[in-house]
Amino acid sequence: MDTMKGMKRSCYCGEVTLEMKEVTVGGFTQRVRDKGGIIFIDLRDRTGIVQLVFDENTEKSVFEKAETIRSEDVLMVRGAVRARESVNTEIRTGGVEITVTELRILSKAQTPPFEIVSNSKTNEELRLKYRYLDLRRKPLQDNLIMRHNIAKCAREYFYENGFLEIETPMMIKSTPEGARDYIVPSRIHNGKFYALPQSPQMYKQLLMISGFDRYIQLARCFRDEDLRADRQPEFTQIDLEMSFVDVDDILEMLEGFIHKLYNDILDVDIKIPLPRLTYDEAMRRFGSDKPDTRFGMEITDISDVVKDSEFVVFRSALESGGSVRGIVAENGAAALTRKEIDKLVEYVKGIGAKGLAYVRWVDDAPTCSFGKFMKEGELEKILAALGCKKGDVALIVADKDKVTLPTLGALRLKVAKQLDIIPAGWNFLWITEFPFFEYDDENGEWVAMHHPFTMPLDEHIQYLDTDKSRVRAKCYDLVLNGTELLSGSIRINDPELQQHMFEMLGMTDEEIRAKFGFLVDAYKYAAPPHGGAGIGLDRLAMLMCGCDSLRDVVAFPKVQNASEPMSEAPSFVSEEQLKELGIKIVNDPAKG
Repeated sequence: MDTMKGMKRSCYCGEVTLEMKEVTVGGFTQRVRDKGGIIFIDLRDRTGIVQLVFDENTEKSVFEKAETIRSEDVLMVRGAVRARESVNTEIRTGGVEITVTELRILSKAQTPPFEIVSNSKTNEELRLKYRYLDLRRKPLQDNLIMRHNIAKCAREYFYENGFLEIETPMMIKSTPEGARDYIVPSRIHNGKFYALPQSPQMYKQLLMISGFDRYIQLARCFRDEDLRADRQPEFTQIDLEMSFVDVDDILEMLEGFIHKLYNDILDVDIKIPLPRLTYDEAMRRFGSDKPDTRFGMEITDISDVVKDSEFVVFRSALESGGSVRGIVAENGAAALTRKEIDKLVEYVKGIGAKGLAYVRWVDDAPTCSFGKFMKEGELEKILAALGCKKGDVALIVADKDKVTLPTLGALRLKVAKQLDIIPAGWNFLWITEFPFFEYDDENGEWVAMHHPFTMPLDEHIQYLDTDKSRVRAKCYDLVLNGTELLSGSIRINDPELQQHMFEMLGMTDEEIRAKFGFLVDAYKYAAPPHGGAGIGLDRLAMLMCGCDSLRDVVAFPKVQNASEPMSEAPSFVSEEQLKELGIKIVNDPAKG
């Protein structure tokens, strides 16, 4: 193999221009075209591709070496820049080429298991096994560059606004945060374990107690939970906390970041302030606490219209304290055939509803799944209340609100995708005033919806002991196109209220001391009003890149079973390592 000695890269492949005259570039061989007497090679690096030319004017030894080059070989070349005869408008350097005078083959590549091209048809499983090759493809490189630019923009913005970047520990005390912890055994403290942080929650609150006022960190977080397209066991969040603030101050700061980010990265002007919906309104109108409001199809409550109906499904729902609600797919009758509606019926049953009533209005008289139970004029009142007209389909669910609303919310999104009525765009939306408690039917108790440091609305503190259903939290989520992007809250800074909150969650003094003792102690020395948020950097990058999966914006992702196909992690460790840690594997699968 050749060496780089005496050669130094003067620019990247994608930056070559005619004005440069002579350049030295390095990269991977994308493609070789040997035309007999003339050889064209596309050389690729992370900035793009430039064409190399070897012809009758090329020194013989250089030409002969060029004949040995194959795809993915690593080259460094020096040569003169000239205009291309045949311009390639698909690439930035399509109007120039390099006539090579010096060629070094720095590394030879075996034939790769799949072709390194942008629009690879190779299955993801194979590409993840050879992720280092997959990452050579332009789409993934562009995604990771975009992710880098997002992180850079975040740091710049928060630095400019007086935030300090402070690292928090990666090995911490295990505390309840809603998901399973990844635990790390301690060799020195045999039998004890660290946890990997699900978030830096308590540490950033301690930083506020320490007087740092504004904290920012691109924090690595870990959660041992089932995976899906927008979830990884390890992820990054743009984590921040601010002192002497309330909800509006934090939302305004975050809106400034979103405005700068989209302007700098995508040249998109996001109008601020961003719209806001309370949790109650979002659920009532869209059946979701992360609604996509780029399209209509809002939920309509028709309980009053059908309160005297003899249709047992409607009547029983209302008698049990539930409601009857529906959505209308405008001009959806042609696409939503009876067969397609039957699929929707099975879909809603699969997500917890008992069934789905419908009206499909194709001809002059609408087809109604419950028409035979309707008295004269009753169906017409239902259609009028829903705003359903000829050509539309009305879909109706009757049950308790905690079934009716999320069912219609999910159905609304599914039907909109099926009808292809969701427009492109960036639909940012704040959801505020989340319920502080939710009722657990199985245990017959009210349980907290958030971590125990969340502040209730000031005017709702009085209801903590008397009417938990009324209590709303100083919580906020930022939603983008129906995906939760950010979550945050104002924190409790009153030690007495914090103690009362622990007690309301059923925690004994011993449990409080064991789990949160150091934070409780810190509060005794006074804490400023403070709050913060965590922005999912991976999700943000996924949406800004237009990807469907977090795996497309993470360099070395895990798959659905939380393994990494390339390195084959997780793996077994030696008996010696286990012995040092005082760990014994029961039913060891490695031993059959």
